[in-house]
Formats: sequence, C-alpha cells, structure tokens
Amino acid sequence: MLPRPLVLAAALLAAALPSLAQTWPAKTVKIIVPFPAGGPTDVLTRFLSDKLGAQLGQPVIVENKPGAGGAIGADLVAKSPADGYTLVMATASTHSIGPYLGKVPYDPVKDFTPVVWVGNATNLMVVSNHVPANSVKELIELARKDPGKLNYATSGIGTISHLTSELFAAMAGIKLTHVPYKGTQQSIPDLMSGQVAILFDNIMTAQPNVKAGKVKALAISSPGRSPLVPEVPTVAESGLPGFQSVVWFGLLGPAGTPKPVVDRVNAEMNRALALPEIQARFAQMGFEPAGGSAADFAAVIARDAQKWSKVIQDAKVKPE
Repeated sequence: MLPRPLVLAAALLAAALPSLAQTWPAKTVKIIVPFPAGGPTDVLTRFLSDKLGAQLGQPVIVENKPGAGGAIGADLVAKSPADGYTLVMATASTHSIGPYLGKVPYDPVKDFTPVVWVGNATNLMVVSNHVPANSVKELIELARKDPGKLNYATSGIGTISHLTSELFAAMAGIKLTHVPYKGTQQSIPDLMSGQVAILFDNIMTAQPNVKAGKVKALAISSPGRSPLVPEVPTVAESGLPGFQSVVWFGLLGPAGTPKPVVDRVNAEMNRALALPEIQARFAQMGFEPAGGSAADFAAVIARDAQKWSKVIQDAKVKPE
C-alpha cells in the first residue's frame, strides 16, 4: 500500500488531468522545426500549424532552430517544460538515424513523448541515361557483372539517401561505390552527365528531371506506388520484396507531456490530416499523410531506429 501522502498526491493528480484537458491550450503553442526555413518540413509544418491553431482556438507558431542535422532543435524541446506548449516536428533523421550515427545531446526515447505521426516522405530511384538499365532487375544484373563499378550519389554521409542506397545494395547482394555530395542538387549535373549512376532523390525534386527525360526513374522507395507517379513501380515489386525506405515526420513533446494534452493534439492533428485541402497539399509536395494514435507513432520510431541502426552498423557508416 502506498503511504498516505503519495495516495493523496496521486488523487490530486488524477483530479487535475480532466481539468487540464479542458483548459489547455490557454496560450500560444510553439512548434520547433529543427531545419532551415523554406525546406519541405518547414513549409508543411507552417501549413499544418494554421489549421491546428484554428482547431485549438489558440495561435500555433513555428520557430526554426536548425543545425547538427536537427539535433539542436530537438534538444531544445527535450529540455523545455513538459506542459504541451513546446513541441518539435521531428523526423527520422533526428530520432531514428542521427542518434545511431554519433552522440546527440538527448536520448531519442527517454527524453520525448510521441504525440502524433504526421506523415512520410518518399524517394524515387533515378539513374543516369548513360546507364544501360531500364528496370531494377536490369540494374542489379549490371552491378553484379562488375562489382563496385556502378556508383551512387547521396546528399552526404549518414543521410537518408546514403542509408537507403546501402540498404538497396545489401538486399540486392551487390557492391556499389558511394559518392557523397554536400547536397542532392549538387549531384544532379553529374547524374545527368553520367559521372554518377544512381540517386535516391526526393520525389518532388526528381520528378521534373524525369519528365524532361534528363534521368530515368526505375522505382519508388515507398511500400506502395505514388499517385504522383503511378506508372513507376516500387523497389519491392521490382525484385526486392520487403524493401522500403520512407522518412517519417511527426510531433513530439518533452518527456512527461501530460496525456490529456497528447490526446488533444493527436485528435486535432488527425482531424486536420483528414481535410481535403491538407491531403491535396501533401500530395502536391510528395508527402503521404499518416495519423493514428501516439502509440502507433512510438512504434514507427522504434521500428525505424532498429532498421537504420542495423544499416549503419552493417555498412560501417561513420559520421563526417
């Protein structure tokens, strides 16, 4: 049996929770985007924050705190009061990849409370027109004939494009050579000229080059086909069953964020994600809306952490 003071404290807390659910939010809610302004995560978060603020009846503002691959902004939220007024639009980079590449100033599990899984971003597997392959199967056969000759571009060591490429090579049983760039856009001219062969690129930035015939799209990395490019098969259906690589993003609060607050934000975000204008904007930007419970989101974070940490370990990926 608990001592009387602890029983009393527990009773007071239980009584306060319904009240909190009714009174929160009583002021502006802040969403930290741990990446620069103008990027896809920032643009989408600002669009969602307007809808969320209207539903909550309080302003929801966005602040950019970029740096260290998202770790600076994530750490700021980890160290904020757990009152529901400071959240972070986290991504796989901040919670399922970065912590397993090197030291970050927070524990991706213990220091946060999952709130809601907002959506996924996916990549197109594009190849240079100079590569004599028009399908994933043909590309794999080509790579097997001359191990290491085919190379792939990425936006840097430890990025999702790097890990996706390593996952592809491992599942296909082939050897490819890594050519890291400081950003995806810097690799495009080399892809077009044939200096690099393969790139997993964001669907929105890859699609114009594919349509213009400057590169070839062999597959998409998501588990299902995209309505943006319905004619492009998935990697999984192209010869690598089980392959998928998507970048999740979603809202997290500091550890200890009250459950009534989590439930309220989760419900309102799910409501927002069901709006036709939100779904249209997601599709326009190449994102897929998600939603679901906080527990669903926690499971996604854990699943991807296990997946990408294994890729990092198996490929012996070391941060720059």
